[in-house]
Amino acid sequence: MKASLIQMQCSVPTKKVAKKIARKLVEEHLCACVNILPKMNSFYIYEGKFCEDEELLLLIKTDKKHYKAVETRILSLHPYDIPEIIALPIVKGSKEYIDWAKKALK
Repeated sequence: MKASLIQMQCSVPTKKVAKKIARKLVEEHLCACVNILPKMNSFYIYEGKFCEDEELLLLIKTDKKHYKAVETRILSLHPYDIPEIIALPIVKGSKEYIDWAKKALK
């Protein structure tokens, strides 16, 4: 079966939360890799209030068939009521990286 790789992203409030989610997703073979991008500023309106927060961003490489399992696992570990969990297709990549990611997901 051909893998359909996606990159999911999820913002988190702290490095501790980022590492906890990343470790669980990789150890449970729900994804091939998680990158933690440090310190970004997020601006949004939540419950009618303007918010500005420093967050980190998780970039999660997985297969489309694992989306629901990754989403469920993130929701079980994430402190936010409504965490950002989105997915983007990976339309191109180096053959070596794509092959490695597919192998890591088996």
